[in-house]
Amino acid sequence: MPKEPQHGQNGGPIEPRWQVWALLFSFFLMVLVSGFLFDSGPVQTTLPYSTVKQMIRDGQVVSVDMKEHSIVVTTDTADAESPEVFRAITPSQGDSNLLALLEARGVEIRAEEPTGGSILSYILPWILILGVYLWLQRRMMGNIAGGPGGVAGGLLGGRFTKPSSTREKITFDDVAGQDQAKREVAELVDFLREPERFERVGAEVPHGVLLVGPPGTGKTLLAKALAGEADVPFFSTSGSEFIEIFVGVGAGRVRKMFEAARKAAPAIIFIDELDSIGRTRGTGLGGGHDEREQTLNQILAELDGFAAREAVVVLAATNRPDVLDPALLRPGRFDRHVTLHLPDRTARRAILDIHARKLPLDDTGDLDIMAAGTPGFSGADLKNLLNEAAINAARRDDSLITRNDLGDARDKVMMGTVRSLAIRPEEKHRLAVHETGHTAAAYFTPGADPLYKVTIIPRRHALGGTHMLPESERHTLDEDYLRGQLVTLLAGRAAEKLLIGTVSSGADDDIRRATDLARSMVARWGMTEELGPVDLRQSEDHPFLGQSIAQPRDYADATAAQVDAAVIALLKEAEAQATGILSEHRPQVELLVSSLETKETLNFDEIRRSLDPDSKVTPLKRPPRGFDKIPPVR
Repeated sequence: MPKEPQHGQNGGPIEPRWQVWALLFSFFLMVLVSGFLFDSGPVQTTLPYSTVKQMIRDGQVVSVDMKEHSIVVTTDTADAESPEVFRAITPSQGDSNLLALLEARGVEIRAEEPTGGSILSYILPWILILGVYLWLQRRMMGNIAGGPGGVAGGLLGGRFTKPSSTREKITFDDVAGQDQAKREVAELVDFLREPERFERVGAEVPHGVLLVGPPGTGKTLLAKALAGEADVPFFSTSGSEFIEIFVGVGAGRVRKMFEAARKAAPAIIFIDELDSIGRTRGTGLGGGHDEREQTLNQILAELDGFAAREAVVVLAATNRPDVLDPALLRPGRFDRHVTLHLPDRTARRAILDIHARKLPLDDTGDLDIMAAGTPGFSGADLKNLLNEAAINAARRDDSLITRNDLGDARDKVMMGTVRSLAIRPEEKHRLAVHETGHTAAAYFTPGADPLYKVTIIPRRHALGGTHMLPESERHTLDEDYLRGQLVTLLAGRAAEKLLIGTVSSGADDDIRRATDLARSMVARWGMTEELGPVDLRQSEDHPFLGQSIAQPRDYADATAAQVDAAVIALLKEAEAQATGILSEHRPQVELLVSSLETKETLNFDEIRRSLDPDSKVTPLKRPPRGFDKIPPVR
């Protein structure tokens, strides 16, 4: 039974070792043959013919080797330690007196038969050189034309991942938190398992399914689960694998992958990061003829080339659906779009259960706390959180992962690693005042998210932070909540101004975030009476990455001035409200500043004891159950 070719980590064939040795052997053989063919014996000193003839007359020469165009003489004189060998070129017309002179002096004469100069001896080295060159050229051309193997690793040698009988099978049970997406994809399983059932009624299942969603939400995992449920071959690749410096290579790889999938049908083709080759055409530097666009054209042609009953499903994943070429999204190609969202609290708990199957947790109930305290985390973030907690337990040489390990891991994933930074006492005091302002405003502002903790320990790029945990996910943001967010954001600057008398650059990020939020309230959501419900935004938010894409302004300068005035009014009003809250509760605020300077990190109960010693806090001000029991990291 023939062996299957080996494949490297990127799916390409591994260069056979014997080919490397064959190349080296050919090179050394060429050098060896050349040496034998052109070897002229020991290195000899060449003298003028007249000098050699005079040495013969003087009796210094004991023997002579007569060759076709030269003579080699061996001398033996009394003052020489050993015989010496000299060479001389004979005249082209010959010397009739030479033999008579040699005989008169009694010199031993030896002669060699003329070789005649074999043609093979001259052309064999060039044949070897040409053979090695043609071998290398053929392999390189084979790569470009789709041949197997190659010096460059096989440009078309199938750098996609082929199915393996030994790989671990992934099913829908391994995908948590994406129930809606699983339902949309699950019907493809029946088609791949029993395509004839659909043929009987003339049904055609979509051959192209586009998975869209933020990074880390499980797009690739869902595609693998589909292949595992259907138990069919799974061909996976990345969009960047199709792009090479050689024009036409990407299109050739597309043809090769689709051809292999058709032969293995029913099968699944999965293309990750489709946006790397599927961007709108006409935007590249090479116009309509660059390599990326040729590859895209080939993908479009292959999708159109599927037979109506061909049991091959093409899945693609991207987090940039806004840049894809419209031709990819039309019916008949990627006409079904499945969106994977960031998981909610219930989904996060299910994801944590899956990743914690093989972890020694001290209490599995701690996962409920982590699920509640990780809003906005993707599945990949949650997996990383558990791994960091396991590393913390191993660092303590403990056999169980405790709640403290999980809490510290969450802070590390969300806020970064603790930095060792020497802070002057006056800077530490200002930092405590600033963070206390955020904390007090969040505590006393109705509708604000529950506080988790406040710290002045530097992490990543921040010197401190006030952290709040929403009790549940918010799908819409009401005006009262947004105005409370503005108050909380600007309360740090207001606290510095109230308690110290001056402000600092520490409010830079707070002002930026507050300005962006206020501008969205005015220009996007119509939350001001002066302008009303009109879209006056200057940028478009990316649907998944949270980035803003600048757009040309299409309204008058007078309207822009109104937007700016409304934004400034919102910010000043929020800062005035923050100052009022801090002034009203100034004794409690100063007590919290002192406590924060001393302990550097305060959890919810410690914050409450400073700001509300009579324990009149409402239940909504308490963070998710269990988080207030996690000791702060010192």
